[in-house]
Amino acid sequence: MLGTELLGTKDAMTTVAVKNLGVARKFYEGTLGLTPIGSQEPSVATYKSGHSTVLVYESQYAGTNKATAATWVVGDDIQDLVQALKAKGVIFEHYDMPGMKRDGEVHATGRTKAAWFKDPDGNILALVSD
Repeated sequence: MLGTELLGTKDAMTTVAVKNLGVARKFYEGTLGLTPIGSQEPSVATYKSGHSTVLVYESQYAGTNKATAATWVVGDDIQDLVQALKAKGVIFEHYDMPGMKRDGEVHATGRTKAAWFKDPDGNILALVSD
């Protein structure tokens, strides 16, 4: 029997559409360092990321989302992670938003810091400090 929380006690996973799973695997495994956990489907890759799961699958609609597709909460490591990803060739996006200031690649508003980048298909991915 379900309680009133419905999905409130269930885990969620990030799902990202890509055009070419081979290219995506190189990025998500090699560049981002995610750990593959296998998949039964030939056009799907599943990754462990902390206590979360990232599912990457082939789709003709890959890269059409104009909003953030996945966010990693990285705490105080944000600047170090940005530098490590830049060293691997990741290019960071810059956005102008009211009340947000930018220090290099990292945007800040209040105590929250964020940095955005894209995967090879143009999916927007983010790092946030809290």
